[in-house]
Amino acid sequence: MHLQEKRQRTALTLLSKPAANIVLVALLIPLSMAEPVAVRHSQGLIHGFLVLRDNDDKLLASGESLQTARGNRVTVELTFHFKDGSFYQETATYLQHQIFQLLAYHQISKGPSFKHAADFTLDVPSGIARGSVTEDNGTAKAFYDHLKLTSNLSNGILTTLLLEIDPKASKTDLSMVVLAPKPRVVKLVVTPAGQDSFTVGGAPNKALLFNVKIDIGGVAGVIAPLVGKQPPDIHIWISSGKAPGFLKSEAPLYEGGPIWKIQLASPDWGEKH
Repeated sequence: MHLQEKRQRTALTLLSKPAANIVLVALLIPLSMAEPVAVRHSQGLIHGFLVLRDNDDKLLASGESLQTARGNRVTVELTFHFKDGSFYQETATYLQHQIFQLLAYHQISKGPSFKHAADFTLDVPSGIARGSVTEDNGTAKAFYDHLKLTSNLSNGILTTLLLEIDPKASKTDLSMVVLAPKPRVVKLVVTPAGQDSFTVGGAPNKALLFNVKIDIGGVAGVIAPLVGKQPPDIHIWISSGKAPGFLKSEAPLYEGGPIWKIQLASPDWGEKH
């Protein structure tokens, strides 16, 4: 019997045993082979203005997306300033040489819009995840972990990768490190979900819609939907054509958070213009 078959049979046997075996089962079931996303369009300078709204279209925050490039090394920074004083920022650095390769990621979230204040750093070459999360009692809990990372990490660059994947592919697997006192790697299953229509200045246009499902994996993934902890799907709209670009997303900004909408914004010049 092959080693993989032995692992799968052992995992199925443990499913009937107490929840104490969850961690063991998760270790026995390996992550699927990860394939990095190939570079189809070289990424360069970007400065975009964004707005963040809740499901009732109430404006929560204004933001910016900045991207700079030096050779094949690219840094992208997403920042939101909330009306209630909250702050969110994520910074990702990646290489684009034949494939996209995440190098580093840093996330900061604080203020009343977030359940817990957090400061999280991921160094991809070493697999080191470190940071702190504020607990319910207001104290900050530091964490440090060494993770086994895959080559298709999408932290901070998910939208960039969606611009690059083949829209005709029936499914694309990515991965992401979830921020928590115990960081973990989850699989993202990206599937095309058809087209949506929108207008710009009255002119009709088409957008590609992608659905991103978070696959927790292992027994934890089986139990999550039963206890209401399965993360919601992420929806991202990309403009179609020769130069695809981000248009809109619907997703939580943090684990267990509400669905928030991020959209492109245009400058308001006031009545004098």
